[in-house]
Amino acid sequence: MAGHFFGYGSLVNRATHAYPGARPAELSGWRRVWVHTPARDLAFLSVRPDPATRIEGLVAEVPGGDWAALDAREYAYRRHHVTARTGDAALPAQVYAVPGSEAAAPSPAHPILLSYLDAVVQGFLGEYGEAGAERFFATTDGWEAPILDDRAAPLYPRARRLTRFETGCVDALLAAARHGR
Repeated sequence: MAGHFFGYGSLVNRATHAYPGARPAELSGWRRVWVHTPARDLAFLSVRPDPATRIEGLVAEVPGGDWAALDAREYAYRRHHVTARTGDAALPAQVYAVPGSEAAAPSPAHPILLSYLDAVVQGFLGEYGEAGAERFFATTDGWEAPILDDRAAPLYPRARRLTRFETGCVDALLAAARHGR
């Protein structure tokens, strides 16, 4: 039997994975946050409980309930049982989150890769349009973190080529988030 995961960052970009049955979904009671852990050199997205927030993402199947490959990709996280909403249906799923005791704020030594952010926002633009990308920024904390512009030579292993429009959206939304708009 297949299980399901709720993806809220790079997993929203279908081009970064081949998990079947991916479809838009929402998760209530969680908020995204940029974190760093000793398990990774760079900052990445996690979620933390927040009863006042609802985030969008994708829910997808884990074929045969074989979580090994996804657990390897998400090695700095722990899985949590959640209920995602797809339309009017509730779906049991797992969400990956870094335990609060292991999460630290990004720093100049552990910045956010722009190529990672690009892949995430491209996914939100594809699934939810510009308004969805805006909601991604609004439901994510930590925009004061340092950003490493690696677009010319991406360090993120699942980096995606963006269109001029997508690049402009990322740049404008990032600038607005960093200036508190």
